Amino acid sequence: MRVSRSAACSGAAVLMLAAALGCRAVKATARPQTQAQEDREHPMAPEFPAGLQWLNVDRPLFLRDLRGKVVLLDFWTYCCINCMHVIPDLKRLEARYPNELVVIGVHSAKFKNEKDEENIRQAVLRYEIEHPVVNDADFQIWNSYGVRAWPTLVLIRPDGRVLGAASGEGHFEVLDQAVRRLITEYEAKGQLDRRPIKLALERENRPRSVLSYPGKIAADPAGGRLFFTDSNHNRVIIASPTGAVQDVIGEGGIGLVDGGFAAARFFRPQGLCYDPATGTLYVADTENHAVRKVDLKRRLVSTLAGNGRQAAYPPAGGTGKAVSLNSPWDVLLVGGTLYVAMAGSHQLWTIDPGTGAAAPYAGTGGENIVDGPLREALLAQPSGLATDGKRLYFADSEVSAVRTAGLGGKGRVGTLIGQGLFEFGDVDGKHPAARLQHPIGVAWHKGFVYVADTYNHKIKRIDPRTRALSTFIGTGARGMADGPARQATLNEPNGLAWAWGRLYIADTNNHLIRVYDPASGRVSTLKLTGIDRLTRRSRTRFAGREQSVPAIEVAPGERWLEVAISLPAGTKFNPGAPFTLKATSDKPASVAVGVLKAPRPAARLRIPLTVKQGAATVIVQMSVNYCDTGNEGLCYFKEARLVVPLKSAVGGTTRPSVSVVL
Repeated sequence: MRVSRSAACSGAAVLMLAAALGCRAVKATARPQTQAQEDREHPMAPEFPAGLQWLNVDRPLFLRDLRGKVVLLDFWTYCCINCMHVIPDLKRLEARYPNELVVIGVHSAKFKNEKDEENIRQAVLRYEIEHPVVNDADFQIWNSYGVRAWPTLVLIRPDGRVLGAASGEGHFEVLDQAVRRLITEYEAKGQLDRRPIKLALERENRPRSVLSYPGKIAADPAGGRLFFTDSNHNRVIIASPTGAVQDVIGEGGIGLVDGGFAAARFFRPQGLCYDPATGTLYVADTENHAVRKVDLKRRLVSTLAGNGRQAAYPPAGGTGKAVSLNSPWDVLLVGGTLYVAMAGSHQLWTIDPGTGAAAPYAGTGGENIVDGPLREALLAQPSGLATDGKRLYFADSEVSAVRTAGLGGKGRVGTLIGQGLFEFGDVDGKHPAARLQHPIGVAWHKGFVYVADTYNHKIKRIDPRTRALSTFIGTGARGMADGPARQATLNEPNGLAWAWGRLYIADTNNHLIRVYDPASGRVSTLKLTGIDRLTRRSRTRFAGREQSVPAIEVAPGERWLEVAISLPAGTKFNPGAPFTLKATSDKPASVAVGVLKAPRPAARLRIPLTVKQGAATVIVQMSVNYCDTGNEGLCYFKEARLVVPLKSAVGGTTRPSVSVVL
């Protein structure tokens, strides 16, 4: 739970109610005897201000328009691990009460970078949020409700009054009971509105990228293999140093499933580390709350530790599938011990690779920046690990810090850069003046610690001897440009790995792997080849957009149906990637489709037809790979289905043509 020092005391009645209910339950009080009591105990929910930015809807929402609905406000900020933990509960509630409950995400940003609408949009896409989200960048809604912590949930009755509020995680059961009771009560009164609200989901406006929010990177230099998590595709990619895709680990669907590469399932995996002695790849399967073990020789995935359930507080150890973990974000093998950045419990853990025995290693579970003995220190959402063989380095994200810890149960937790939960910025220099903004990844190389300064869109470098911080790659502006290191741009970079004399970067919000070459001093984009391995769908369900055209009268005879394909602006076909085109007729006796010979992607395609008598509908289905014209490493995959009604008619066109927009 994050506590904001900037919250004002307006909306005191709502705040007082939340405090009275406590942070572990949402309750209804007995019906007040007077209107004054009603106003005091269940105040009217403050209306949303006009002029705010909204996502997942086509217009701003107002509470006055939601009367008759149960409304649940989720005050969140996308850096917050506790806020991430609430999302699955919200999804369960939305699925259970699709027409009676409206969840609204009130994004009240902690970090400067999180105030930006586009960055929030990326978070909405990354966490697959399908309810309305409002950008409360200036804490207007936060202050009006007297909120004090991330996350906070406020439940509003169908009559527009606040039922209660709760901070923190783990409230599904009480929320479920409260929503169910409100539905029953207001349905009996005839005051329940089951009409669905209109959504305009952000994902409907975005093509499917070949990679989706890649997380962390590891390397096998001797074997010529680069490993990286394709997090939102729930899989791990194996590629060559130059980008040739060698293999894919994971079926692609969400789940905690062991088995062969094609059958195993993950849920937004992040950290990786490779053990050359055993040929084993370890994976932090973050949203499954598990650590997985990949036998690369036998091509098998198994679960080393974790049962799929988020650990409760206080955190405790255990063994194998009997232990509960809490959002493991990175893993690192040192001296036969697997160290884990356990972001959800604000700790470092260790796991025995042989037995699966897991236990807290550093941090009490409290959230802050306090140095000291391993078990007494306070950490804040550790998210990246590295080592020089003598000590651990870790990115402690919520305190915008890079910190150290002793190995083998010895030593202390220390801090290289970082000052506190609300001390962040983009300042080069020495400790204590230097500042980062929510770093997520670290790597050690030749005496320096390299940092993915995620919310500053930079890679920075720390000299551990002097605690001096300097910008290494990036301008500080969000972007996607290759070139000299200090002119290149990134978008919320995450994982880092030095291999083959180059620095590989998971450029998460750009859906790319970037490469820094010290010889040239330039950043380039890793251009993936063999991406047919990445765009194969494991399920047969059509996942694209269907487009229909008006009926076309066509003269009988042998004809060509010309199909014009319009790509999004700034993109081009990827000639080295798979392209499929399939055309069928529902009535071949009226209009028959000829044989298509290995079609290649082009702006115009021709499909052979034999037009006889009557009418038929021709279905044209295609899967297209295309890339950004300025950066061929950024590629997209899209399916489209075109419905074309045709009718045989003397005097009809001899050159029927249609167009499809991707």
